[in-house]
Amino acid sequence: AQPAPQRKIPGWIGVVFSGLVIGVLSALVGIGGGTLTVPFLVWCNTPLRNAIATSSAGGLFIALAGTVGYAWSGWGASIPLSSGYIYWPAVLGIVPTSLMFAPLGAKLAHTIPVGTLKKIFSGFLLIAGTKILLKTHPELNLLNAKALMLTPIKRLISNLN
Repeated sequence: AQPAPQRKIPGWIGVVFSGLVIGVLSALVGIGGGTLTVPFLVWCNTPLRNAIATSSAGGLFIALAGTVGYAWSGWGASIPLSSGYIYWPAVLGIVPTSLMFAPLGAKLAHTIPVGTLKKIFSGFLLIAGTKILLKTHPELNLLNAKALMLTPIKRLISNLN
């Protein structure tokens, strides 16, 4: 279903409020902000590729703010090879890997047809949602949850063909 054609990105107050809500929800459930930012931007009639690019660009500022926050909040902690809660061996592995694969992700986002891209992102959201559901409700039977998750994924894969 397409969003209403008159729906646009809100003014600066709406953007600040939306960003605050997306940031708080993302932090509460432990997911990246892009998981909610991309659907919000698409809901506002932003083309999918632009929504992905905008969300990715915002990720840099989120990472910088998070780094400062983790360094500051953990400053008194005595963790070897760390500045606060920033563990430098992990940084040395994550940064070069991200720099190496970010161009590949950008190229794929512009190469894959939009319909397929939507299906891939939907599958990602389904997996993330199922993970959150299982984490917050351990009483769920793991086998039933696995079947619930795999059935839509199998349909998604069969629709890609």
